[in-house]
Amino acid sequence: MALAIAYIIHVTLLFIQSGRLHAFHGISSSSTHAQITTQAALKVTADACESVAALKGTPFVLPPGPLTADSVEKACNAAASAKHFRSALNRINERNSRVDSIHFLDRDYHFDNEQFAMGQKHITTGIIAVKESVKRMSFETAREKLGEILHILQDFYSHSNWVELGNTSPYPNLLRQDLPIDNVADNKTPTCRSCVGKVCKNNILDNIIREKKLTSGYFSITSASKPAGKCSHGELSDKTSTVDPTGGINKDTELSSHGHLHKQATDLAVAASTELLSNIRGAAGDTNFLRLMGIGQSSSVLCFAIDTTGSMSDDIAEVNRVTTRIVDSKKGTVDEPSEYILVPFNDPSFGPVMRTTDSEKFKAEIARLTAHDGGDTPEMSLSGLQLALTNTPPLSEIYVFTDAPAKDFELKGTVMALISSTKSKVNFMITNILTERRRKRSASGISLYQSLAEASGGQVIEVTKGTLPQATSIIIDTARSSLVTIFQAVKRSGSSESFSFTVDPSVKDLVIYVTGRSPTFTVTNPSGESQANSAPSGPVGAISNVGNFYTIRPKSSGTVGLWKISVSSSSYFSVKVMGQSLVDFIYDFVEVIGGSHPTYGALAGQPLADGNATLYVSVIGGDSVKLTEVALVEISGSNVIKGSLQSLGLGNFMVNVNRVPRDMFVVRMMGTINGAPFQRQSATQVRPSGISIKTKISGTWEPGKTFAIPFTLSSKTGGGTYSFRVRNDLGYTLTFPSTLTLTGSSAEGTITITAPVDTVSGTEVTLTIEAESAGAADANYAIIRLAVVAPVTDFTPPVCEVTGVNVACSGDCSRSTWQLFAYVTDGKGSGIDRIKVQHGSGTLTTSKKEEGGTSVTLVTYTASCCSQEVELAAVDAVGNVGTCFRSIRTTLAPTTPTTTIPPTTPAQKKNPLVVYLSVFLNLFKVHENSA
Repeated sequence: MALAIAYIIHVTLLFIQSGRLHAFHGISSSSTHAQITTQAALKVTADACESVAALKGTPFVLPPGPLTADSVEKACNAAASAKHFRSALNRINERNSRVDSIHFLDRDYHFDNEQFAMGQKHITTGIIAVKESVKRMSFETAREKLGEILHILQDFYSHSNWVELGNTSPYPNLLRQDLPIDNVADNKTPTCRSCVGKVCKNNILDNIIREKKLTSGYFSITSASKPAGKCSHGELSDKTSTVDPTGGINKDTELSSHGHLHKQATDLAVAASTELLSNIRGAAGDTNFLRLMGIGQSSSVLCFAIDTTGSMSDDIAEVNRVTTRIVDSKKGTVDEPSEYILVPFNDPSFGPVMRTTDSEKFKAEIARLTAHDGGDTPEMSLSGLQLALTNTPPLSEIYVFTDAPAKDFELKGTVMALISSTKSKVNFMITNILTERRRKRSASGISLYQSLAEASGGQVIEVTKGTLPQATSIIIDTARSSLVTIFQAVKRSGSSESFSFTVDPSVKDLVIYVTGRSPTFTVTNPSGESQANSAPSGPVGAISNVGNFYTIRPKSSGTVGLWKISVSSSSYFSVKVMGQSLVDFIYDFVEVIGGSHPTYGALAGQPLADGNATLYVSVIGGDSVKLTEVALVEISGSNVIKGSLQSLGLGNFMVNVNRVPRDMFVVRMMGTINGAPFQRQSATQVRPSGISIKTKISGTWEPGKTFAIPFTLSSKTGGGTYSFRVRNDLGYTLTFPSTLTLTGSSAEGTITITAPVDTVSGTEVTLTIEAESAGAADANYAIIRLAVVAPVTDFTPPVCEVTGVNVACSGDCSRSTWQLFAYVTDGKGSGIDRIKVQHGSGTLTTSKKEEGGTSVTLVTYTASCCSQEVELAAVDAVGNVGTCFRSIRTTLAPTTPTTTIPPTTPAQKKNPLVVYLSVFLNLFKVHENSA
């Protein structure tokens, strides 16, 4: 749906062409896909948080006014996960927006050309895929598919005549594959008359409106041809709107052909998006839905990739010790990790991945690790790291424990691509390679680990096995919520450098790390007091050292202001400054895409060197945070390229830079918090490139089937032959060209991947696509996440029928309870998987009965009279959701027990299970007599 974003980006393109890009100017009263999606996502996220709070008995208070990410985070008591919440929203919105570029000419992705059946199929199969991915904890894959299907759903209300037919509620059949799209005008039925000049308010034919015929506009940028008498989409780029009947019916903005109905279309799109998200929530459950949205009590994840070869017994014991300490000390706090991930690797085996939210299960799994096998020094460390990166949420901290170089060094490009894509930090804890003999043998291995850690913003810590316990303090430091990177610098060769950085009042538990072999350094605090690394304690704080790793822990007072650190080293060294703060940022490099539906999408890989670039930046921390600068800072030198800022509202900005550095760089944000200066820096380094890879994903992938992925490789220099590699984390069979010779500036090809026939539905596969120029002078990548989803034949949701309510409420609601009785069945479907309280704070009891081969679940819900509403959700084995709702707010005679039975509906009369009503009637009489 090209709602107001079309106009916004159109104006942006004009400014780009004129070289005067300042801002994105939109129509303030028109709504974009991102606004529609965000509004619905905030509503359903708040509902889920409220439900969780009710069951826990904790307060849930939303501030007055429209929902914002800040207000929902606070109400959900999830300020610590704000960065992950914004990241999830941005990923969903970006994938929503990308439909207008990847599927621009695919009419079924926009409900154009009366493509209703295919549009419905995209939505319903997409819903199944999202539910399966969530079930398998593949949340990033679920977000990507969710953004896509929300776009298609929202387009229905802007591109069809649903609004013009007088409908004021969403079309439920769009979410149900078992229900048809009714009363569609056939190919030969005229639907429109020509508009009168620029006025298109009454161009849909009267009989179409009278007969409630469903239609949508035809659209083409290359041909004016369309069936006789059919409506067009409209606007300048649509050639079909220039032939009879002229004009269009889209409601994308207030300036569109049917812009007078833009508000109604937007309201319906929000309501429909809310229904879809509520359906996902019902199937996933509140906890997993909130994880899908990036909401949790904590933002930290504990992820270890551990070498289990024969020499690693001491290291494994230390991992066991530090895990126990973290779990036991942080349990029940905001710093308790939200997820635990373990990836063992050996030689030649690696994996499997263990993921859990249960800390005790994680402790037990690590306790079961034993050191075994191995023999030759190199191990499969990069294979283990690849699995960790593909199974860990973005923005995570990963620790790799090993005492050997990598055997699988050919995976370096794949791991680099995954680091860049996920923006996760990788830290290597390397033991017993410090003797001169082993250091010479392992020099290339250490160099590889350093390049990976440097690219991610992590560190390589080299210690002996005996001193490893002193170094694992960094794991405890980083197993905290709301960690921010204030400053980071890396010098690849010996030098003497001075660095300065600003610490703001929001930062707590400041810590400075220096890594390097025998560096000397001096730290100066804002008061002008200095302390050298030779002094373990002093006016600045405590300085400790183990191996090549130095930790500076400043005193808790006097940290706010300008700091300085001067370092001298004869070899590689790094400086990293971190702390806890709720003020942070996330970013993506995006490309602005022209056409009749201009839009933007995140770059698949790295930005082009020397060209201009656009970043989408989200600032986290609330209204007190004022952004003043976003800049690209080169790692190798002092070159700083500042961008021009344009606020999009709610903490989001578009940032344009007129040149991307040739060397690797980081993104730096500066501004003020309540007037005090602050700075933040991205941890992950960006390596610009002169080549790009674009892919197009369409359709679904089933077990036992081969999936095709067309791609285009482009180079800004044109011509040349490039090596081409594709890998996946599950080892599925792939086909792809090993080299590509560019004709002109681009070349096209196809990748195929085959899923084994026994693949479990919902399995996530991550493909890493790499292209490299001759001599490895230039390289870029694309990351694709795919879900293998088995076909579903059960599309009918369970039936949840309220059969009675027993109310015995007194004047003091806290001293009395009420009960609801219901029956739940899935008929001949896949069977009831679970029944839960979607809204309410009471308790459920259930019992099952079989009658005539059909299973019925009898449900009793008991709640305090202070909790007067309940919504139950019944979920079947394939994720279909049925709900029932009841409120006792209007029940009379508060001191007299009453029982109400809803009237029998025609649907109930047709249901053979209505015979069970007699069972409930007898049950109610017992309750009445005993009350």
